[in-house]
Amino acid sequence: MKEDILHNLEIINDRIKKACDKAGRNSDEVRLLLATKTVSAENIKTALENGETLIAENKVQELKDKYEALKDTPHENHFIGHLQTNKVKDILKYDVACVQSLDRLELAEKLHRRLLSEEKTIEVLIQVNTSNEESKFGIHPDDAVELTRKVSEFSTLKIKGLMTIGLFSAETERVRHCFKILKNLQQEIISQNIPNVEMKELSMGMSGDLETAIEEGSTIVRVGTAVFGARVYPDSYYWNEEKL
Repeated sequence: MKEDILHNLEIINDRIKKACDKAGRNSDEVRLLLATKTVSAENIKTALENGETLIAENKVQELKDKYEALKDTPHENHFIGHLQTNKVKDILKYDVACVQSLDRLELAEKLHRRLLSEEKTIEVLIQVNTSNEESKFGIHPDDAVELTRKVSEFSTLKIKGLMTIGLFSAETERVRHCFKILKNLQQEIISQNIPNVEMKELSMGMSGDLETAIEEGSTIVRVGTAVFGARVYPDSYYWNEEKL
């Protein structure tokens, strides 16, 4: 298994480099985020001990379960799943550096109150539903600028950019359209010069579409099964949670 993980990492990192070269970008501009849902702490450690630094969970329970085993191995942990407001305290307890899935004002308010009480701050990305699919979370593109403006008023939340899950499609140009929407939103928000807002990160692209995402400006690509192998549970276990 270890050899497989290392081999897969080599393939993915080579794809990222080639995509950056083709797009005329420096490969240092794009970070590989390892999506570690259902992945054992042992297998995650294999990646972290061989040059990777950024991981992310979709479920708070998995964050809890792996925390002790991973806490002494240097890494940065993001959260990329739908975050229910009653799980906010756990996100802070388990050293999450960035919540990439901030998609509603209620969640921002809950995070802010908790962070104030603990005298902490956290980085966030605004999640946008660029594919307009009912099954996916994220703010509608038309409402993303306004949400960003409102979230910017919370001093504990450091907005660093935007995140999206592109359309699951073999048609490259339909997927590209999702990424273009996110890039255009980034530029629109930058032009408005909103205080307390940075737009340096575009988290978009996964194993099937990372080349397209990099062409359109992605700075973080999220890859899981292409590195760690097939999951124990289907995607529906993670993405089709009740919208709270």
